[in-house]
Amino acid sequence: METTLTLAIAGIATGCVYALVALGFVLIWKCTEVVNFAHGELMMLGGFTGFGLVTIGWPWPLALAGAALACALFGLLAERVVLRPLLGQPHIPIVMTTLGLGFMLKGAVTMVPGAGVETHALPTPFAGQAVSLAGNPVAADHLLVIGVTLALGLMLYGFFYYTPLGKALRATAQNTRGAQLVGIPLARMQAWAWTLAAALAAVAGVLLAPLTFVHAHMGLIGLKALPAAVIGGFGSIPGAVAGGLLLGLVESFAGFHAPDGVKDVAAHVLVLAVLLLRPAGLFGRPQENA
Repeated sequence: METTLTLAIAGIATGCVYALVALGFVLIWKCTEVVNFAHGELMMLGGFTGFGLVTIGWPWPLALAGAALACALFGLLAERVVLRPLLGQPHIPIVMTTLGLGFMLKGAVTMVPGAGVETHALPTPFAGQAVSLAGNPVAADHLLVIGVTLALGLMLYGFFYYTPLGKALRATAQNTRGAQLVGIPLARMQAWAWTLAAALAAVAGVLLAPLTFVHAHMGLIGLKALPAAVIGGFGSIPGAVAGGLLLGLVESFAGFHAPDGVKDVAAHVLVLAVLLLRPAGLFGRPQENA
């Protein structure tokens, strides 16, 4: 029982990170019909930004907010300068552009002297501490990740359902043509989608850092959120959350109970299983994927 609870909490914590990144994938796709393959590197950039801010003396909560703001501004800049001129073009040039942007971000980080090629620990307020949950020890960092994700989820819910900008983004995500016909500025909503997705990726990078450290290859971990989005039903925001949590749990239990190497392929096996049984994903609608 103790091992099961510990593995479940660890899996949920990792799944929360996947869910935040998957939300960014889905938000950009719903508003622009672009799959951003640089999204993992945006998460890596957020992790390094948070590490840098903590290193110069910022408290962890402020470093988290600062990393989110910095990456949000970068996401806005990338959308305006790199992606907006390509909207309406065939998918291949756009995909190659996002891949190139990801490689550029990774290369730029690795060129930072004394930082880019090293692995760094980003300390949290509860680093190394454990909490007793139902009589079982649980890492405080895992609970911190879950708590921050829940708080952010509530903030996003309030933003999307109770603010004019959030409602406009929801309308654009549901039907871009219809939103444009009723006067919602499509270009502005697309810019906001990239901005918000980059901020979510940065938060995920800072939250992931205590679990896997900060390094230039964090983007590969972030790309696991793409299978999470597919599992939930690509284009479904609740599906992105559910897919991320499910993937985190499967990886946690597979890494403990299964032979070495199974954890690394668990995401892809799960994707295949879900698509065979439900091609539209857990929360997807078949008519949207036809």
